[in-house]
Amino acid sequence: MPDTFADLRRALQRLERGRDAWSLRWQALLAMVDLAILAFFLLGPYLRSSPNYLIIDYGVALWILAEMTARAMAAPSLKVWAGRAMNWIDVIVLATLLFPDLLFNFAFLRVMRLWAIGNSPLLKQVLRKAGYAHLQEAVKAVINFLVFLFVVTGFVYTSFFYDREGGEGFVDALYFTVATVTTTGFGDITLPGTLGKLTSVVTMIIGISLFVRLAQAIVRPLKVRFPCPRCGLQRHDADAVHCKACGEVLNIPNDDP
Repeated sequence: MPDTFADLRRALQRLERGRDAWSLRWQALLAMVDLAILAFFLLGPYLRSSPNYLIIDYGVALWILAEMTARAMAAPSLKVWAGRAMNWIDVIVLATLLFPDLLFNFAFLRVMRLWAIGNSPLLKQVLRKAGYAHLQEAVKAVINFLVFLFVVTGFVYTSFFYDREGGEGFVDALYFTVATVTTTGFGDITLPGTLGKLTSVVTMIIGISLFVRLAQAIVRPLKVRFPCPRCGLQRHDADAVHCKACGEVLNIPNDDP
């Protein structure tokens, strides 16, 4: 039994952090499942009246519980597992799936699973093999912006528009969020009360910061991440031979497959 558990743990660690073809295939499959789950979350306002909604809901809950168990087994210790923020977000997501009527106000956190996909080793490997490794920072910035956009949309929907029929409330929440993040401020949809004003303020401050970060990642000159062995400078020109900060000779690896 100990050997069987150790073999299973090594397999899970390889699946989670491996860079070989077997690991990447499994990571790609798990990423597709996560995207399907994310689509279910986003379509929730339209599907919640369906008789099969709760069946899918509890099926997703079982899958997330299995993922959490696998990550706990692969972690060096429970302390390390507990120190990862994504695991606690999954705990909350799992609770919202098991008790959808009681915890619907926290359902917007389900979109955070997209952030986990953006920070997985699979993204880097896919971009590298496709010849777009230099776009990694821009892709991450896009994912972070989308996560924030839909998290705020989910919060606004569950807090202010949840009682509206069909998808009207979700569309209104998305419309308000986009108008606020872009500081367009048409004013045709506003959030009532003190909570609504505070939500608008936080959305504008964080949203415009992420928007500027996204613009910088797209338009700034191409850089690669490679720590200088002498001074530790992280970003250099793709064809740099010497570090601009200290003059150290660099040996930046070629990302071509």
